Amino acid sequence: MRLDDLLVSRHISFQRLPHRRTYTANRMAQALHVKGREVAKTVLLKTGKGHMLAVLPATHQIDLEQLREDLGDPSIQLAAEEEMDRLFPDCERGAVPPFGSLYQIPTIMDDSLAQDETIVFEGPNHEQAIRMSLRDYEAIEHPRHGHFAHR
Repeated sequence: MRLDDLLVSRHISFQRLPHRRTYTANRMAQALHVKGREVAKTVLLKTGKGHMLAVLPATHQIDLEQLREDLGDPSIQLAAEEEMDRLFPDCERGAVPPFGSLYQIPTIMDDSLAQDETIVFEGPNHEQAIRMSLRDYEAIEHPRHGHFAHR
């Protein structure tokens, strides 16, 4: 089951937001005229237990040292782009929605995303975003929460 199927099957209200082709969450926010803090970017990580998705605002950067400390895993590092191709075969490289559960990958979300009622994120390609309520996102994905992002 992929993202559209998941949202439709759960009767989740969401909007598809087509936009010009962009390759970063900040550029997507600009193209959509959306505040960068409302746009969630997804970062694929390698951990000592496998892969993990980290979800944080487009305006922030991931603090790997903080995440290593919080999770008690000194081996956490950014995954290679080639790994995205293998793990997310239905997505364009670098266009990974923040739903690790669709791929049997745990998800951790930075608490700074909880400041807004909605979340905007890239769909399975670089020309479509999705907007939905943060409450619905959390109800479906059940991400772990943490403080691992900074401006």
